[in-house]
Amino acid sequence: MRISSALVLLLLFAAGCTPNIPVEPAFGVSSLNAMGPIPPEFAAFNRYDPRVNMLLAEQMCTTPYDVQVIKALDAAPGEIETMQAECRIYQPWFSKLYGQQPTQ
Repeated sequence: MRISSALVLLLLFAAGCTPNIPVEPAFGVSSLNAMGPIPPEFAAFNRYDPRVNMLLAEQMCTTPYDVQVIKALDAAPGEIETMQAECRIYQPWFSKLYGQQPTQ
């Protein structure tokens, strides 16, 4: 009995020492977009595809994401498209039965 209570106290102490890690739900992704003819040395080095932003956002979130901001910045050659998105909060299917809303 003493060993189990000592183990519980040790586990509680270890849990109290863990740092608080802040979580930021928003994230940003960027991709290159070709504007006109691209020199071959740039085309061989970079992939110009504006659909990369959506693909990266799908890979970052396990739930659907909401797009917050989309910007296009000039670059040589082409432009850089940046997108700021936020993952939606997971809501269990049974929470709709009881009328509970997810909290942030």
